[in-house]
Formats: sequence, structure tokens, C-alpha cells
Amino acid sequence: MTNQSADLDWTPEGVPVSRRFDDPYYSNENGLAESRYVFLAGNDLPARFHGGFHIGELGFGTGLNLLAAWQAWQEAGIGGALLYTSFERYPMKRADMARAISRFAELDGLARALFAAWAPGSGEASLPGLRFRLIEGDARQTVPQWSGCADAWFLDGFAPARNPQLWEPALLAEVARHTAPDGTFSTYSAAGHVRAALSRAGFQVERRPGFGRKRHMSVGRMAP
Repeated sequence: MTNQSADLDWTPEGVPVSRRFDDPYYSNENGLAESRYVFLAGNDLPARFHGGFHIGELGFGTGLNLLAAWQAWQEAGIGGALLYTSFERYPMKRADMARAISRFAELDGLARALFAAWAPGSGEASLPGLRFRLIEGDARQTVPQWSGCADAWFLDGFAPARNPQLWEPALLAEVARHTAPDGTFSTYSAAGHVRAALSRAGFQVERRPGFGRKRHMSVGRMAP
């Protein structure tokens, strides 16, 4: 299957919006703060970081979550490299990613380093403190074929009502199958069917206050 690039519109504030799913890639309020709240704090990071820690992600988007995690890793002073594997069916063009990230000046150095070493379609990149791989294609096919195992998952597909394929129970069961013992997930979504599917897959699921105007989000840990 040939993958298609993301088809974008942009808000007046400079936030990219998917035409395909009619959904923004991050919060209009503060995308970086949202990423740190939902995905880092939601997975109890950076406190859980250790050598060889592996993050898995559904929905790479702008790369904002990757950069936020890489920055947190560097600031935590962990030796070695953070492992980060993301699954994306409709990758953004590098220029669009750079435009989307340019709103967050504190990530400028990391973004420049990433985009100098990697571009969509090039697969993997090794940078100081980071080993990154983007797996392009339908996650319902690529996650089951993946040989890796994540310590934490960032579930960041578009809203379940707009992008239901990325929240199907079978895919979430594969996420659980590729989660390390005592591994975790976090997501901005609090949809009941998503929480139920993750619970059936083996996670102990908890609903928490969401970021900004969102009332709730979901986190979980693999049941012992």
C-alpha cells in the first residue's frame, strides 16, 4: 500500500488541521504544554525513565511528542539513548512539521537537529540521546508485525469519532501485546469504548482530568 502525505489546513494561529479527519494536530491553547501534560505526565515521565526506555506512539503527526520526550530525556540526564518508535499512516512533509514546531521556540535546537538527520520516508535516525524510528503505514497492519516492546505508549491518533480505525479493539489489543511488564499508556481520549477496549486488552485504566478545555483523559498500566 502506498502511503499518502498529510493533507493540511492551518488555523490563523498556525495550528495544522487535518483535512482528512477535520481535526487539529494539537491544542490551540498550547500544544507543547498539552503534550507534556497528557503524554509525559500521563505516563509518569520523566520519573520512570531508565536506560533503554522505549516509547511507542500511534500517530506521529508533527513530531511534537517526540521532541517533548527527547527534551525531557536530556534534562533528566539519563545515560544512553531514548528509544522512540512511532506509527503513522499519513506522514507530514518535513517542511510542514518544521512550520508546526516553529511555534515552540524552546524546541528549536532539537527540531533542527532532528530534521537535519531525518525526513519522512527515511525510516530511522540516531541522534545524541535518541534512537528514533517512524514506521509508515496502517497501524492495524504494522503494529502486529513490529518486533519491539514499549515501556510507555502515546496514543495520539485523531479523535475516535473522526479516526475510528486507530482505536479499534484489535489494534489496542496489539498495543497491549507490545507493552513491557508494568508498562503504561496515556491518551487525551476518554471515550468509553476506548477505555473499555484498553481494559479488555489488559490495562488497568484510569480516567483523569484532561488538558485545557477537555474534561477528561485516560491513562493505564498493564495489569500484573
